[in-house]
Amino acid sequence: MKKIELDIIALSHSVTQSNNYAVVLGEKGGARRLPIVIGGFEAQAIAVAMERMTPTRPLTHDLFRNTLMTFDIELQEIVINDLLDGVFYAKLVCEKQDQVIEIDSRTSDALALAVRFNCPVYTYEFILDSAGVILEGDEEKKEVVTHSSGRKKGLESYSVDTLNKMLDEAIEKEDYEKAAKIRDELSRRSKDS
Repeated sequence: MKKIELDIIALSHSVTQSNNYAVVLGEKGGARRLPIVIGGFEAQAIAVAMERMTPTRPLTHDLFRNTLMTFDIELQEIVINDLLDGVFYAKLVCEKQDQVIEIDSRTSDALALAVRFNCPVYTYEFILDSAGVILEGDEEKKEVVTHSSGRKKGLESYSVDTLNKMLDEAIEKEDYEKAAKIRDELSRRSKDS
């Protein structure tokens, strides 16, 4: 399966889930975005590394990085390799003495380590197809092309036209989590008809 490289393009507070954050990954050289909801501690771990802050004592992800480096294990890449029931799965692809080792990981932890090791993050087409948001057009007018299933309770009461307007507004405000939920409702309706 061909891997698609992603960049971390945004980290924001989740509007729909209190105490959670959304990390938005963007397709390198493309318009697709992959929003992933993560916890507050994981968001802090990613933000600290992105801002090149040095805490007085190592955070858990710093400790893990230091441990890998001490044992001469190099983190080669992160692969977001599955999406089941709305949960993303990832693996750390490491190398030690020409031996490749894959380690199962929560996606948020994998991203926190990717920032620390400055290693690439990848996913697969089927994940972007099912959970991605595609932005097209200029900054003035953004159109969303979507694929996926699922829905948010309450959205079923809105008309398709209203949902499309809500989707455009969410994208303009870069609220990708809300956009993904609206997109899922629109997708569900198109499958039902």
